[in-house]
Amino acid sequence: MAVQIPLGEEARAPERVLANDVREVRPDLAYLRTILVNVAFVGLPEAGDRAWVLIDCGIIGTKGQIKEAAAARFGEGARPAAILQTHGHFDHIGALEDLAAEWDAPVFAHPLEAPFLTGRESYPPSDTSADGGIMPKLAPLFPRSPVDVSRHLRLLPDDGSVPTLPGWRWLHTPGHTPGHVSLFRDEDRTLIAGDAVISTGQESAYEVAVQALEMHGPPRYFTPDWTAARDSVRKIAALRPELIVTGHGRALAGAAMREALDQLADRFDAIAPPEARRTAL
Repeated sequence: MAVQIPLGEEARAPERVLANDVREVRPDLAYLRTILVNVAFVGLPEAGDRAWVLIDCGIIGTKGQIKEAAAARFGEGARPAAILQTHGHFDHIGALEDLAAEWDAPVFAHPLEAPFLTGRESYPPSDTSADGGIMPKLAPLFPRSPVDVSRHLRLLPDDGSVPTLPGWRWLHTPGHTPGHVSLFRDEDRTLIAGDAVISTGQESAYEVAVQALEMHGPPRYFTPDWTAARDSVRKIAALRPELIVTGHGRALAGAAMREALDQLADRFDAIAPPEARRTAL
């Protein structure tokens, strides 16, 4: 059976629930759950046109939800300075092609993620043997095909800086995908983790529905490289983050979050991968 690290309410990040169910966790950072997955908005409220950044683009059919939330937070018609993709899985790029075209916004991603964002390469098949619930068995139904935002795609710079987001740096956190990235702001130790770590299980439909608060590695059924995933979790734990916004689940904060993150990093091989994959690490 899968081993998890449960989290108490003390690990939940303080947040203000705003219009359109946007949840503000820093004055300039908020996130929105689009059915299965979170998107993040970086920028001060009422920032206006081209003065904020969208992180990830939800699942198919959530373009309207994302646009409405962005308008409520930044002003009617306010377009982002950029869209940044932590990676290109179907649940993070659902509205990407439409939003990039409508907003005429550059899309930043890691070079190793470019094949999945330019129509050239599909992700590998899901791991249907992954334990933990019904979702791995349904995963073959999830799209793996690439999208094509070639016209808008820009590669993240080698120096770790994040264009249009001063004070933030990107970290290569592969494993879940080859070019997965997370974002970190040293000033207040804020991390946007993508799916490198998540705060609710994605294998169980029940956990997805109720958003059970737990510390997890990346979703088991779509993570092909568990050695790289382990190294990425350890890189994240070494940052000693104060706040984490993850791709799935509620935002986390504080000492209880860091203790659970340390446990995940220390015991990763016995906790995170599917049981069948643990002996190979």
